[in-house]
Amino acid sequence: MGVDPPLPPAQRIELLRQMIRIRRFEERCVRLYSAEKIRGFLHLYIGEEAVAAGLLREIDPADAVVSTYREHGHALARGIPMPDLMAEMFGRATGCSGGRGGSMHLFDADRRFYGGNAIVAGGLPLAVGLALADAMRAEPIVTVCLFGDGAAAEGEFHECLNLAALWHLPVLFACENNQYAMGTALRREHAVTDLALRAASYGMISWPVDGMDVEAVGAATRRAVASIRGGGGPCFLELRTYRFRAHSLYDADRYRDKAEIERWKARDPIPRLSAELRASGDLDEAGLTALEDAVAAELDEAVAAAEEAPREPVADLTRHVYAERP
Repeated sequence: MGVDPPLPPAQRIELLRQMIRIRRFEERCVRLYSAEKIRGFLHLYIGEEAVAAGLLREIDPADAVVSTYREHGHALARGIPMPDLMAEMFGRATGCSGGRGGSMHLFDADRRFYGGNAIVAGGLPLAVGLALADAMRAEPIVTVCLFGDGAAAEGEFHECLNLAALWHLPVLFACENNQYAMGTALRREHAVTDLALRAASYGMISWPVDGMDVEAVGAATRRAVASIRGGGGPCFLELRTYRFRAHSLYDADRYRDKAEIERWKARDPIPRLSAELRASGDLDEAGLTALEDAVAAELDEAVAAAEEAPREPVADLTRHVYAERP
């Protein structure tokens, strides 16, 4: 794919800041879940921050994003304000989904963030539909569809990649291959574990990417988006990453070897980029502390706002459920 010139220091520091925001948001959610402030299922993004931070900065505000139930990092990187996200986690009326979606169903139409979808592979048909609509209107818009490796075993995966390639739709299929579909290892689910190679069989540009390297993710995304906007049809990125925590907080995580987890943690994208910035002299300890302090203050404000936010009135519970008679 060639070698991109290094990003300016300010952009690299911004990538680090975004990854720290996502990591600390998730860690705070664990504490709030333990305190029963957040209820229901909670799927953490810890370890995968380089994908959200690196990919979503490379698309335009008019582009669409379709996500999965492990979407907190995607939502933050897309620009949904942290108070709106935290209020949604609390189930409050000021949340981005009005308190009705919670952790798994974040949504923001103004930012073209279409879920948060709880069904594995459920976002792929939505993404193809959005892209088809944009193509029919001749809009120069890209739809980014984020999904996990488990989705590649579903029928929708094959149907959607086939149609997107057949109709030359402007879709970026971004597979976050974190090696496990819930508790099932990739090698136990797929006869062909090279998912980029599988996508290439549909006649689209497909690349494997180091999903633990935020700059590699960004570079691959830039190339893919440029190809799609240039009329090249859909592209597929297999972002090879790893979740450091269990599938969800209900998961005992007994199916992974602890040594394997530690090997992946040694590739943690946050200390990796932080060390590179310190080595280049672009960020010192005081600068890193300032980043952390700013994120902590942002989180504190978001939690305080969520605590004070109103719940949806009982009288409104049937809104968006039943159609109102004229």
